[in-house]
Amino acid sequence: MTATNPGPLPAGILDRVDVQRALAEHDFAAFFALLKKYGGISQNKIAAACSLTPGKVSQVVNGAQQITSFEVVSRIADGLRIPGKLLGLAERPWESRREAPEETIVEGASIDGTDDMPWRRETTVIMATRMTRSDLVMDRRAASKAIAAATVGGAALLEPLEGWLLPLDASSVTVPVALPRGRLGARECGELESTARKFREWDHAYGGGLRRKAVIGQLAEVSDALDGHQTSVIERRLLGVMAQLAGMAATMSWDSGMQRDAQKYYLLALRSAHAAGDVEFGTNVIAGMARQMLCRGRPKDAGDLVRLAQDGARGKVGPKVRAMLHTREAWAYAAMGRVAAFQRATLQATEALHDAKGADTPFWIAYFDEAELAGVTGGRLLDLARQDASKHAETAAGKIRTALEHRGAEAGRSHALDHAGLAECYFLMGDITSGVEQTHRAVDAAERTQSKRVRDLLGELYPYTVGRDANRGMREARDRVRGLLAS
Repeated sequence: MTATNPGPLPAGILDRVDVQRALAEHDFAAFFALLKKYGGISQNKIAAACSLTPGKVSQVVNGAQQITSFEVVSRIADGLRIPGKLLGLAERPWESRREAPEETIVEGASIDGTDDMPWRRETTVIMATRMTRSDLVMDRRAASKAIAAATVGGAALLEPLEGWLLPLDASSVTVPVALPRGRLGARECGELESTARKFREWDHAYGGGLRRKAVIGQLAEVSDALDGHQTSVIERRLLGVMAQLAGMAATMSWDSGMQRDAQKYYLLALRSAHAAGDVEFGTNVIAGMARQMLCRGRPKDAGDLVRLAQDGARGKVGPKVRAMLHTREAWAYAAMGRVAAFQRATLQATEALHDAKGADTPFWIAYFDEAELAGVTGGRLLDLARQDASKHAETAAGKIRTALEHRGAEAGRSHALDHAGLAECYFLMGDITSGVEQTHRAVDAAERTQSKRVRDLLGELYPYTVGRDANRGMREARDRVRGLLAS
């Protein structure tokens, strides 16, 4: 036993009924006291092992504070080597394999080591072939490493994207006459485009998970077809399909916790859109990268990405895409606490969306309507409400209710996120009954998705359901959230 990691705990201590009861109820005051009494582990050693301050442990033992954060509970499990099932958690990484290091943001490395590749059609196909082959043969150990891989930020994130602003080299899409042409026709290409749309519907409804491999498998097929040197018309359409599939692979990757892989697929999607001459979808890809960075707590990187997208999109994209970009901008401002700038960008998004009425828009941006704008705005107001509930919680709740009232049944993941967000709004306003009701609805919706983002948001909701004065309804909601997070 060491000061930095007491595990494993003294033999037999986790077999005690009183210890197991304290763990099951997350009664850490009792648990820490039992560790000292029967295991001889001091409060300082507990603090060091669990990355807590000695003062925090002392306050917990004395009953002055409670541990309600699901993230802190997980740290205690890992620091003291307590099997996940005793705390209502999923099996911990160290129970079956070597524990992966915590993810950090990498400032110096490139996204995937290909930033010196010219932005040409053939290099894009090479990237797709290499990435999909590697991904499709990934085993469980490799998948664990992919989840732990660090996210790129700063200049290393932006510099590989600069080629998107440059015009496409016309020679890069010209196939030498001597090469045989592929046999893919308009019908087969249309089928691939329809498949890409269906995958997008899957992602919108259920999130990543097992469907991610199906998308990557289809992406590999498109890459092989492009290697066959199709006619120029078919090739351009295939590059568009590749951009769509790579963008979905990126979203599904980060929705499954594979952040670095997501960045690689976003870069492939952007290069494919560039080769296909599709500025609007390229703008959408960069906006997706910005959303990923916002969800990783990197608003400055997100703001830089939005500005890059706006530079390339100026005068070349429709009002719906402009509106979506403004919401990403507003999100970044809200994350930095710039309320006035957030309100200005939200107003610009509303005006651009109004301009989109009656206009033709690409299928992939059809989801962005008044309901989506209300949901995104409500989510950002909730971010602000966590700092000042009296000013923003009620307005956030109103926006999220509007989103829920107008979303279609196909938006399964969004329903789960909205219900979880609305539950937190009610808890912040002190409306416990409504908060519990919405928590149950959030769990109902989450059970129909495979989205890690949804589970992360429920993890943030969990502390509101914990407390010694919790009533029966609150305890039932807590148990449902805990059960879902442990599954």
